[in-house]
Amino acid sequence: MSVNAMFGRNRFKLGIFSANADGGLAITRVPERWRAGWAEIADLARLADRAGFEFFLPIARWKGFGGETNARHHSFETISFAAALSGLTEQMTLFATVHVPIVPPVFAAKALATIDQASGGRAGLNIVCGWNQPEFDMFGVTKAEAVYDQGYEWYEIFVGVLKGGDPFDYKGQYYDVKGVEGAPQSVQMPRPVMLSAAFSPPGRDFAVKTSDCLFTTFATIEDGAETIADTRERAEKVGREIDVYTTCHVVCRPSQAEAEDYYEHYAVEMADRAAVDQHMEMKKSMSFSHDPKVFRDYRKRFAGGAGTYPLIGTPERIAEELAAMHEIGFAGTTVSFVNFLDELPFFVQMVLPKLEAAGLRVAS
Repeated sequence: MSVNAMFGRNRFKLGIFSANADGGLAITRVPERWRAGWAEIADLARLADRAGFEFFLPIARWKGFGGETNARHHSFETISFAAALSGLTEQMTLFATVHVPIVPPVFAAKALATIDQASGGRAGLNIVCGWNQPEFDMFGVTKAEAVYDQGYEWYEIFVGVLKGGDPFDYKGQYYDVKGVEGAPQSVQMPRPVMLSAAFSPPGRDFAVKTSDCLFTTFATIEDGAETIADTRERAEKVGREIDVYTTCHVVCRPSQAEAEDYYEHYAVEMADRAAVDQHMEMKKSMSFSHDPKVFRDYRKRFAGGAGTYPLIGTPERIAEELAAMHEIGFAGTTVSFVNFLDELPFFVQMVLPKLEAAGLRVAS
């Protein structure tokens, strides 16, 4: 069996994020914004796979954020999305993003095992313990007071199913299940690669105890270094190691001025302000996914890329910033664009060779 790409040879790994939803991460009214049509997504997945990207990470959304665009209202469900991409790609890891309160662990285990079998060991699970109560209302569930306590129970049942063997019962505060069993098992053992999206200290603790990768945000490179150091310390205390990944939105252009002008255009002049306001307010009140100062100081980042770190500039500058992320300890990052298909080819052509020259990646 080949090694899952998340554990492959590249020192700094790359993923595509949120391309299953309209707009991707950008909350903008520009006409070229990503529409997330299936044909375009399929072309994007093939392109990223051929270019050697390690993973494709979808965002799990059920409601939009209002405004003129109702950003992310149009989005593909992530488990079936990963399954569909397994037949279109050959190398990259295909993550399904699962919200604990919505998806039962027994179902998730069966679904991930199915994707892992179909893809030859390329399935991944992005486990999110939950923050968006208006979405949960659609399913008639309420976010737990202690979301990570529910997450731990969910995880234990999930891995229990994938172990195979005799049926088992599980009784906890949040789950009371009986006679649980499942087959087939996943190709990856004891489970598919797991990524946990979190920023808060309890979220980091959950990640280091359950997952292979922490997926987190940062405001500055220095802040990122502090997050990595803290996460590694938490992992050491429980006798584990964990890779730390981050997420960026990208405007890559031949000149710095051109990149900055376009960023100002789509993320300020053409921002969907009502949708940005709603997104920021919901994140501040329900989620702990960002450093508080990001909400205070970086509104442009929320229109530009949902509060993620901006990579804005020439291929040289972007390669330098990615190298700096690797230097402080990030294992990799996701990237998003206003329009993935229009912009990714230039990134692949101009940035990846610079990462290869820096010894961070090898030619695909």
